[in-house]
Parts: sequence; C-alpha cells; structure tokens
Amino acid sequence: MDGNMLCPQVSDLDAAAIKILEQFPEERIFALHGAMGAGKTTLVKAFCRVMDVNDAAASPTFALVNEYSRQSGGSVFHFDFYRIRDIAEVFDIGYEDYFFSGNYCFLEWPERIAELLPERFVYVSIAEAANGVRELRWKVVEE
Repeated sequence: MDGNMLCPQVSDLDAAAIKILEQFPEERIFALHGAMGAGKTTLVKAFCRVMDVNDAAASPTFALVNEYSRQSGGSVFHFDFYRIRDIAEVFDIGYEDYFFSGNYCFLEWPERIAELLPERFVYVSIAEAANGVRELRWKVVEE
C-alpha cells in the first residue's frame, strides 16, 4: 500500500509520521531518501515526537547511529549513512543487531548501504519544493 502527503509546514511532518506509522504498524525499518537538506532528520524528529521518545533526536552523522528511549519502553535507532567510506564501517557497528532487534530503525541515506537493507522495509522519500512544501511518498519494499 503506497501513500503520499504534502506538508506545507514543518509542523505537518508530525501528521505524516503518524499516518506512516499507522499504515505500517508491523514494520520496523524505515529507509528515508531525499536530497541534502530535504528534511530527513526533521522527519525522524517528527517520528520520535509521535512515538513518545524521551530523548531529543539529533543527526547521528558522525556516530552513524543514535539510540533514543521510548516512554513505553524499547528503543528507536536513528542511522545516518552519509559519511560512511566503506561498507565495513556498517558491519563494525553491528548493524544486524539493530536492524533485527524488533525496535524501530530510521535510516538516512539508505542508498549508501543498499546491499545491507533487509528483505522488507518501508521506503520514504522526501522532497522539498521551492516554496518550502515537502512532499512525502512511501511504500513497502520487498526484495
């Protein structure tokens, strides 16, 4: 089941996050694709807000992964693969432990690790128009 939504304001991303999570209640891997500055990290922050994350979400650009705790228990993992130089770096952080933990994982720059993505995940694209409106599109990818 595919979906899309226009978000004229940054504050509209919370509604988009709710819609995506409600559409895919069993999914845990969300691959976020978009140009630099399109709003991937801002969208992850929206996911975290609507999932009652205790911690302030921030870009894990240099750490590769941030872990946030949820009020209801469990963790949310936020990855940023933009700066990886070698796929071995992803193996070194033990990506499988995160991806297959049953916790939510939000992946920025997933195209950098395409060969490591699980067989099933939610692909979310975000694009910013000249007027600041963000267009989100999403679908389940099964390989």
